[in-house]
Amino acid sequence: MERACGYIRVSTEGQVKQGYSLEEQREEIIKYCLDNGLELVKIYDDKGISGARANEDELSIDRDGLMDMLAGLKNDNIKYVVVLSTSRLWRSDMVKVLIHRELKKHDVDIRAIDRPTYTIYSNNPNDILINGMFELLDTYERLEIALKLKRGRVQKAKDGGYSGGGVPYGYVSKRGSKVMEIDDRQAEAVRRVFELRSMCPWLTLRKISDVLNMEDYKGKNGGNFNVMLVKRILDKEDFYKGVYRYSGIQAEGRHGSIL
Repeated sequence: MERACGYIRVSTEGQVKQGYSLEEQREEIIKYCLDNGLELVKIYDDKGISGARANEDELSIDRDGLMDMLAGLKNDNIKYVVVLSTSRLWRSDMVKVLIHRELKKHDVDIRAIDRPTYTIYSNNPNDILINGMFELLDTYERLEIALKLKRGRVQKAKDGGYSGGGVPYGYVSKRGSKVMEIDDRQAEAVRRVFELRSMCPWLTLRKISDVLNMEDYKGKNGGNFNVMLVKRILDKEDFYKGVYRYSGIQAEGRHGSIL
């Protein structure tokens, strides 16, 4: 019986709704291996990661589960990597090249459940054309989704609503809510930062963070104040005054002003 390992990944809530949850991928891989007489050794996973960054200098990929899987190919005598779709493995040509290189080094192939004829060893022009078309469709779908999200964020920004990213220090957003509320203690720290900058403009960012730490103010997750947090606060002066900017748009924000 030929040995196989599985790989699963999910990066967005949208993928979960579309049937890409980790558990659903896991079940599909287990069923596929049973139906095709493969010995499933292990299923590796990455979650909460929107993509993989390829380091061209070190020829490595920044995704822990995937790297663990590639490292275990030789020791586990793996013949196939089973995935729901090749899009779970790569989203860029550079990552694809690196993964293909590692798989071919150990004579391992990919079994993609949504594309039964896929193989990284094919020299058949028809197979290469079909596989390339599938990957182009994946790219098109990602770009289309990104464009829709961009349009939605732009319209939201025009209305003064927060269009994404981490909630700025000084505010909180409750689960399921799209409205930011002022965190009173963090708001005090924000005002203190601008007070120190106004009263003592010669103070460095480090000195300001030291003062706030001495006065027992805390960062976003309860940690100490640091230089980067002070800089982010100072860079968002207009935001704290109630002005919202996004992608060239300026509007009166729907968030409460702190300054």
